[in-house]
Amino acid sequence: MTSEIKADKWSPASGTAGTIGDSGDTFTAPTGVGLTVTDEVKTNKISPATGTAFTLGDSGDTFTIPSGVTLANSGTATGFSGDFGSSYFAANRTSDETHTNESYGKIGINNEIVDAGGNFDTTNYRYTAPATGYYYFYARGFFDSESDGQLAVVEWHFKKNNSSYVGESHIDLQNNNGRRAGTTLNAILSLSSGDYIEWWAYVKDTSGNPTFKSNTGSGVAGSGNQFGGWRVA
Repeated sequence: MTSEIKADKWSPASGTAGTIGDSGDTFTAPTGVGLTVTDEVKTNKISPATGTAFTLGDSGDTFTIPSGVTLANSGTATGFSGDFGSSYFAANRTSDETHTNESYGKIGINNEIVDAGGNFDTTNYRYTAPATGYYYFYARGFFDSESDGQLAVVEWHFKKNNSSYVGESHIDLQNNNGRRAGTTLNAILSLSSGDYIEWWAYVKDTSGNPTFKSNTGSGVAGSGNQFGGWRVA
């Protein structure tokens, strides 16, 4: 038949299985035509009708992936707030910073090395979690008393939302036998979306106010300070 067929219902001629067309055939649903399927749809490939963009569902829809199903991604996944690897950072200090002796103070990490996701703030020196999950953080750096045989204690801390210390690393130079002291701090922390982490320090310097050395200074005390992290789960 080469003309139009109109019917309110189409059913198999026999049994319960029906075939539409033959291999190589193309069926076109014009603009404005809606196809509604209330049961299972099986296909080997879904492609955009025109162009290169495809939309799945509408705002408010929920798509469920059952247990045991594997999603294999060979392309690039974007726009997911919980993407692992979509948010990571590393930053350091570009100039010496004086801290008040025997008191807690935030380390002024003011230079981004990398900041995927844009979640590190070089003004407030903090990383803000973009999504709820577990995050790995590390910090390393040096203080200098500027006077031999003086610096006694350095403590590193991660501080959450400016209220609680959630990690600590400590070095104690007995008998004040030092000048430069540094340590490292590593932690996996549980954060909710919007929580922020800062790097704080407590330093005891018997000669006065200690100096956190810049990443560009000379010698061991001026190299390698860095604050960084990424989401792990």
